[in-house]
Amino acid sequence: MTDRRAFLKALAASGSCLLLDVALPVAHARDRAAGADWRANAMVRIMDDGKVVLTMPYVEMGQGTYTSIPMLIAEELEVDLGDVSLEHAPADDQRYMNPALGFQVTGGSTTIRAAWKPMRLAGATARLLLVQAAAQQWQVDPASCRAERGVVLHQASGRKLGYGALVAAAARLPVPAPDTVVLKQPDAFRLIGKATRRLDTAAKLNGSAQYGIDVQLPGMKVAALAIAPAYGGRLAALDDRAARQVAGVRAVVRLDDCVAVIADHYGAAQKGLARLQLQWDDGPNAQLSSADIVADMAQASARGAAQVRAEGDTAQALASASRVLEATYELPFLAHAAMEPMNCTVHVQPDRCDVWTGTQVITRARAVAAKVTGLPEEKVTVHNFLLGGGFGRRLEIDGVERAVRIARAVNYPVKVIYSREEDIQHDMFRPYFYDQVRAGLDAKGRPLAWQHHLTGSSVLGRFLPPAFNNGFDPETVDGAATPPYAFPAIKVEYTRHEPPHIPTAFWRGVGPTHNVFVVESFIDELAAAAQADPLQYRLALLQHNPRAARVLQLAAEKAGWQGPRAGASGRGLSVQFAFDTYLAMVVDARLMDGEVRVERVVCALDCGVVVNPDTVKAQMESAVIFGISGALWGEISFKNGRVEQSNFHDYRVLRMHETPHIESHIVASQEAPGGMGEPGTAAVMPALANAIFAATGQRIRKLPLATALQSA
Repeated sequence: MTDRRAFLKALAASGSCLLLDVALPVAHARDRAAGADWRANAMVRIMDDGKVVLTMPYVEMGQGTYTSIPMLIAEELEVDLGDVSLEHAPADDQRYMNPALGFQVTGGSTTIRAAWKPMRLAGATARLLLVQAAAQQWQVDPASCRAERGVVLHQASGRKLGYGALVAAAARLPVPAPDTVVLKQPDAFRLIGKATRRLDTAAKLNGSAQYGIDVQLPGMKVAALAIAPAYGGRLAALDDRAARQVAGVRAVVRLDDCVAVIADHYGAAQKGLARLQLQWDDGPNAQLSSADIVADMAQASARGAAQVRAEGDTAQALASASRVLEATYELPFLAHAAMEPMNCTVHVQPDRCDVWTGTQVITRARAVAAKVTGLPEEKVTVHNFLLGGGFGRRLEIDGVERAVRIARAVNYPVKVIYSREEDIQHDMFRPYFYDQVRAGLDAKGRPLAWQHHLTGSSVLGRFLPPAFNNGFDPETVDGAATPPYAFPAIKVEYTRHEPPHIPTAFWRGVGPTHNVFVVESFIDELAAAAQADPLQYRLALLQHNPRAARVLQLAAEKAGWQGPRAGASGRGLSVQFAFDTYLAMVVDARLMDGEVRVERVVCALDCGVVVNPDTVKAQMESAVIFGISGALWGEISFKNGRVEQSNFHDYRVLRMHETPHIESHIVASQEAPGGMGEPGTAAVMPALANAIFAATGQRIRKLPLATALQSA
């Protein structure tokens, strides 16, 4: 169906470039279920000097998008990667839609999966048109011509023409049907699959790369914020007289739940903020604590659930089991804590609004700015930038909305910058989850039945309501609904429960970050109960799943697996299928002076066709570091309605000297590409917990690990 409906068309021949519009319908199951009929577009221009300009529909936030996507175009178009330049796409859901998610968005480890075919098709179609244009000019059979490094060659006569000389003629040719365009076979790839230096590295090293926080505009001022410390709280009273006496302070703007001090520079704004006399009304959550939230969640889990999956008779299997094991797992709220704190620059004028920021959802940013200002969307322009880390945080538009509300109060551009404390304490958090699992084992310790009941927030239910059907959504249960193992009977249920006034959001790895932790930790418990080697126990349950078994065996082989180590040093493992990628990890960890030291992480993965192996390895290393930080120390807790953590001293992340040796082994595959930005975060967490169990005998069912070890 996708191939039949895919189409390409030439939009324009301006005489100076060949302009192609590439389109594919959305292929994501949840969007089809919601009745969506979307199309994804990417603009490719070939200029009269032969240069290729790609209007990039995805954003770069460290994941290598601005190298891997041009590689797809350059491969099929037969140009050097250095001949492709990039532009940020403007806000346009129809033209620049992500076909995997249904609108213009970068997230969910979908970029390569979404771009793999349409980008290659764009390059191949342009190449075909350019070859035909040259053949017509030479009056020869197009089959006797070929493209190579930006030139069309006629080998028999030795003639050649550069792309720039052919674009006008090529743009006038009829565009071939997509099913007649032949894409390269893997053995002909010149770029895809080859380790390639990232195109954005030099700019990031020399400081010329521009992030949202780098914006400088004539007449611009800078705002610092104080947001209601209790969730659901409001500003009750304000005395700003002392703040206005600070040199450089220009205005104090009051909103319902925050106050902003605007000044010539950030230092003056912070000084003015410190001199404000503030009184807050903490609202209905003035006494809210983490214990209250968990107790409420436990009660909610007993009130019924939506059935996600039911195969076999789990009740009968449990009743006949030789042994039944059960456990409750809890995973905390987590902050994103990106290195670039939240920021947004806005200039509101009577007839227009300009927004400068780094966002993963540019059309939603435009929409909220239009809503706040009352302007039509076509009068709002969002200027997008590189993102200094996203991890799901910049999928949200609360920061844009707040900045526009502040900027409405003045007549000059305002850059709103969150302090690290405001960024962490007023994040939109990875949800708290409360999971109950049960398994029935036969006399040999093999599972007869598996039950998993999840309770927690549905981020996707808020973010994309049509995706929430029959009481659940696919993201929240991802990794739980279809674990990689074969169970004779399986039942998975979900209870949606939203915490009071606490906003939840996607966090790098989304559903699998909690579900894989639960599944892989409990599988380890079953192996221990059966007195079986954790590797062999898993492999016995993966006989129907050769790709999962292959990565697990490879990781164990490369790690030198001889069973889980014991004593001060422990070894644990995990295997998963998430984001269309199979991934296994072996983690070696040691307890030293009461601290967990992760010494080595061995990853084996099958992510289908690999575009840039260097990017895959970099993503694995980044995800492992992010996941270790979250598993060991990550926790957002509440007391008196307030977040207790405020900066990196109490929301700890892995330091350079604490980073383990990380090695990644990629399984060669010609399957469709899988996602790579997020799987590693989910995989490392249970492998680390299982390593701690091997070292200490302590089974940790409530994260973070460091806190659990201290309280043991």
